[in-house]
Amino acid sequence: MESDAGAAAAGKPEVTYEAFAALDLRAANVIAAEKHPDADKLLVLRIDLGELGERQIIAGIAQQYQPEELVGKTIIVVANLKPVRLRGIESRGMLLATQHDDAVTLLTGMGPIPPGAAVS
Repeated sequence: MESDAGAAAAGKPEVTYEAFAALDLRAANVIAAEKHPDADKLLVLRIDLGELGERQIIAGIAQQYQPEELVGKTIIVVANLKPVRLRGIESRGMLLATQHDDAVTLLTGMGPIPPGAAVS
């Protein structure tokens, strides 16, 4: 049957709507970006989430993006991800991106989106 083909092809199980709805996806404005001091593949991004305030996230996109090209961009992030330390620096969220072969593309909005706007 076709219903299981998508989940099997992705290599991940299907999730319930409730599991998906638990993610807090938000638009964020990148206000600063720099290379991680201890990792060639990581960037440290300072983001503005509007009413949720500013925070820092770490992203493994340093081989595809230069820090200066990200400043001022609106990206989509998982805002309620538990904080983790990556190479000694705290990350409080995760940006969303697609990857195909070696190409990584950040998910962004098509129009003006205020920082902190919910994504559904």
